[in-house]
Amino acid sequence: MTAAPYFPYDALSDGSVPDLDLAADYLELKAAFSQNGQSFSQDIINAMELAADTDYADVDDEMLRREEVATGTVTRMESRRRALAGSYPFDIDDDGAAITFTGEQPDAGQTAYLVSLILSNLRAVSPLFSATDLHPTDDEVRRLRQYFQYLATAAVAGEIRGPAWSFGFPRPDGTGFNTKLEQIWDVLQDGEVGPDASAPPDPKDDQVDIFAWREHKDGLPGFLLVAAQVATGKNWRSKPIKSHVEDAFPKRWFARSPAAVMIPYHVIPFARPDDTFRDDVHIFGHVLHRLRVPSRVSEAADLVEDGVAIEAFDLWIDASTWVKDFLERVRRP
Repeated sequence: MTAAPYFPYDALSDGSVPDLDLAADYLELKAAFSQNGQSFSQDIINAMELAADTDYADVDDEMLRREEVATGTVTRMESRRRALAGSYPFDIDDDGAAITFTGEQPDAGQTAYLVSLILSNLRAVSPLFSATDLHPTDDEVRRLRQYFQYLATAAVAGEIRGPAWSFGFPRPDGTGFNTKLEQIWDVLQDGEVGPDASAPPDPKDDQVDIFAWREHKDGLPGFLLVAAQVATGKNWRSKPIKSHVEDAFPKRWFARSPAAVMIPYHVIPFARPDDTFRDDVHIFGHVLHRLRVPSRVSEAADLVEDGVAIEAFDLWIDASTWVKDFLERVRRP
């Protein structure tokens, strides 16, 4: 029998506001793990009924709640499909009853979604991978985080429609901090790299994982310049870099600061609730999350076709291969 994700009853049961993003992840993973590639909205109702350990005073109210959770979950998945279009590796039938996995041969955008979906539900973050035989190994988790770093670099490139560098440690080209910064600024030609005497002596990336820019053909300063943090752990909210890249980073590492102000971005694999997202933007600046990253990665693929340099972009193929191998392993009887 194919393994299935753990059903998050506590996050959906009576007495709490149901976590519809988690419920949507449950149905998506259930479809991806299934040998026939399908899950059903009725699965939510059935699982809630099986998981309940209480005799309800009002059975009609409980049945209504289960229906509302199932309907809300499908609505949330529909919003994902609208936001991501072809980068969403699932389909939903017209009445919302059946969810079909369409990512057997995922392209770059679909790979970004599936890597994000898995990272969002690692054991340290979510209950869905509670079953031991589902959870990626420690080495696979490390690789997944690296894959997301490269996919995030592509997403920022797609967002800004320009070249991007994967600056986070360890860097794909193996360079040191100052060497990499000098290589990037040899291209940007705005400011002069030169550490201040008070700067940390052995920096890895100083909280910046991605640089990207949108150049002007006149070669003068005053262009769009992004500095992004990539965060894949449960503590992602503890890593804002908004004030850091606007102030500390250029003062630490440049003898002559760039005229262009660094635009802070935060790139995460998680799906964020609509009603709290405004606060995310206040804290972190621009935020690329799971409903934004995949479509931007797809746009980055077009940029690469046009000759735009996006560091480590071709490693999305390795990520796609890993996803396919992982799903094959999970589905194995």
